[in-house]
Amino acid sequence: MFHKTVVKTIRSEVTIAAPKRKSTRGAPELSLRGIPHTDLHVNEIVQRQSQKSAMFADDTCRRPQFQPMFLEEAYEQCRNICAEYAKTFYLGTLLMTEPRQKAIWAIYVWCRRTDELVDGPNAVYMSSAVLERWEERLHDIFDGRPFDLLDAALTDTVYKFPIDIKPFKGMIEGMRMDTRKNRYESFQELYLYCYYVAGTVGLMSVPVMGIAPECRVSTHTIYNAALSLGIGNQLTNILRDVGEDALRGRVYLPQDELAQFGLCDEDVFSRKVTDNWRDFMRKQITRARFYFDQAEEGATQLDKASRWPVWSSLLLYRNILDAIEDNDYDNLTRRAYVGRARKLLTLPLSYIRALLVPSLALH
Repeated sequence: MFHKTVVKTIRSEVTIAAPKRKSTRGAPELSLRGIPHTDLHVNEIVQRQSQKSAMFADDTCRRPQFQPMFLEEAYEQCRNICAEYAKTFYLGTLLMTEPRQKAIWAIYVWCRRTDELVDGPNAVYMSSAVLERWEERLHDIFDGRPFDLLDAALTDTVYKFPIDIKPFKGMIEGMRMDTRKNRYESFQELYLYCYYVAGTVGLMSVPVMGIAPECRVSTHTIYNAALSLGIGNQLTNILRDVGEDALRGRVYLPQDELAQFGLCDEDVFSRKVTDNWRDFMRKQITRARFYFDQAEEGATQLDKASRWPVWSSLLLYRNILDAIEDNDYDNLTRRAYVGRARKLLTLPLSYIRALLVPSLALH
């Protein structure tokens, strides 16, 4: 599903090209594909959320009734958290309609809180019981019984938009994987992890973002592209954080692919950048870009008011891959950093991409 944009003049303006690197001719070729979406039951999520969308107009009677001031405070707290921890993405949400803004902030905050159970300051207290309790709270949110102010924002969101609980449960399952697994034997195993912790975010977001009335592709295509963006983002996170993860004894790189390049865990822990490591990283970056290429098709087909934050995220994460290359593939001792000026530059560039008309983008 590679994106084929015919507005080449615009594309040339906004695509941030990676610097040319030496050829890796002779290096092993890596599989680009992960687990078939039929195995992940993605189609079931698409169908349920589509069915819920058709039923929503007649379902307002069961919506929980919160005091307006209470909800205003709940969403304001979500907005503040999003603005503090996801600045570029937050600025992109400012063009969205107010209900969509609030819903995306609420989803972001729930995802962040879920991630912090494993990686946050209280992660030392993590146990299976904590995640079980968190999943019970998730069911309470969807049943209209929020535990706290931030939960209430998500409760209001899932009653306003046709969002299914399955992607949220999937993210919790990803946290469970993090507590019991710190090695991945193959890309298929890693893909499953990426799906749970990041691909699910795309599935949560599509009903809120909305699809453009002039969209010329199927709903399933949009969801697949949203899933690809999540996979690409998580693969990029993994490549950016290799050195930091190694200090915690974690290696989120396919073991069989390391071996194909003559590498192993000890090479990661030694933190020495060799030619084999550079060749390995080139291939990993190529795969992450493959998923971003797939994501572009869906980004252009979203509702016009919702495209800007998606393109902002997409271009920002592409910049991280470029930064790894600029560091000569040293992600063992250096963290790929996208400077403030470069981040701000993605905003007008992503805005230009957001103006593309879906019918033209698919010409």
